Amino acid sequence: MFNLIAELRYQVGKKSSRRTRKIKNYIPAVVYGNKKPTISIMIYYNEIANLQHEKNFYHDNICLNFQKEKKIIVKIQSIQRHVFKPKIIHIDFLYS
Repeated sequence: MFNLIAELRYQVGKKSSRRTRKIKNYIPAVVYGNKKPTISIMIYYNEIANLQHEKNFYHDNICLNFQKEKKIIVKIQSIQRHVFKPKIIHIDFLYS
């Protein structure tokens, strides 16, 4: 199981997602599914960049750790990448 540190994202939309990527160096992400509420989060880019080269990263469970000792177990649903740069733009997670 992989561990990632995540933060809640209170502002959603195109402008705030761009700001999150550019200024803060985070990746916007969404957690949804299993009749649970949808959560907008952001994950530090360098953590994802290091883990994406691991063999089971796309198939294994991921534990999202929040600051308030809250943990969520998820799996990757989809990853959106930049058209010609090797960068991740957005990640969708599903509750496990």
